[in-house]
Amino acid sequence: MFRFRFLILVFFLLSISILGAQDKTPSSDDVVIFPPPPATPRIQYLTRFSTSIDVTGERKGLWKYILPKATGKPIIKPYGIAIKNGKIYICDTIYAGLEILDLKNKKFEYFRPKGFGALLKPVNCFVDDAGDLYVSDTERRQVVIFTPDLKYKGVIGDPTKDKPTDVFVKDDEIWVCDIGFHAVDVYDRQSLNFKRSLPLANSGEPESLFSPVNIFVTDKYLYVTDFGDFKVKTYTHDGEFVQSVGGFGRSIGNFVRPKGIAVDRDNNLFVVDAGFENVQIFDSAGKLLMFFGGAYEHPGNMWLPAKVIIDYDNLEFFQKYVHPSFNLKYLIFVTNQYGPDKVSVYGFIEPKS
Repeated sequence: MFRFRFLILVFFLLSISILGAQDKTPSSDDVVIFPPPPATPRIQYLTRFSTSIDVTGERKGLWKYILPKATGKPIIKPYGIAIKNGKIYICDTIYAGLEILDLKNKKFEYFRPKGFGALLKPVNCFVDDAGDLYVSDTERRQVVIFTPDLKYKGVIGDPTKDKPTDVFVKDDEIWVCDIGFHAVDVYDRQSLNFKRSLPLANSGEPESLFSPVNIFVTDKYLYVTDFGDFKVKTYTHDGEFVQSVGGFGRSIGNFVRPKGIAVDRDNNLFVVDAGFENVQIFDSAGKLLMFFGGAYEHPGNMWLPAKVIIDYDNLEFFQKYVHPSFNLKYLIFVTNQYGPDKVSVYGFIEPKS
């Protein structure tokens, strides 16, 4: 009799586990898309990361009903984010370190280096093609560099003068956004020696930088979020001014608190606005295409967003969240400093023909 009851219990729990897994399949009733119907959908909210459980799956399936309820290790206050080879690196300003989410091996770890690599307030990070991790730290006032196995490698910047807010690696150069000097400094990737500073403009001119906070570098251009001028400004790699997007205002197309930026392969510009609590998308000419997010009411909305990144290489980990009627083109990650969804993941999609 005991064995029979045990088998029934196992069957019941497995059934619940299977149903739970089926519930994850996106349906037409609960899918969150932007823009809303009847417009053609372009972006689908896919999932979020807030604790270790969202990575390790400790309470998924059968174990969710057998083990006591657990909360997992939290992502506390994220700001910058990077992704490389199935690993997500998150700068946490409260933790004074990073959370690293290993999607392939379903692992979650805190990274708080000591010694020469100690961090104070990491705000943004970048992982280059070799796997080196670059972290801009506004309190240490340097960019700290780590090897792929997270060993201290070196630093960029003078802590008595500099205040780096963002870092980007492109080819053989390291680009550092310095809010203290109102400029972007470029360093040699191998020697870490200073090469040049830009833009080529006098202080106070419209093309100069007032409070640069975030950068993105493409093959041709440097994009800079100028928080103090409420614009995103574009320059050539030599520092010549090209154009600006935005300006202070309460209407879509303007900015209140512009922060993180990213550019996709079609040269569309994505801009986080912590005031609007959304991301606005502009074409290469600076024309507003759409926006997504909004003040937090449910998953897919945002709560004091800070950083946006675009990824084409890790679609396999998120394909299961995509509605069957869409093709996934690339991923969009947005960090939220507050609220239940610390890292929101979206997909840029196109309807299947």
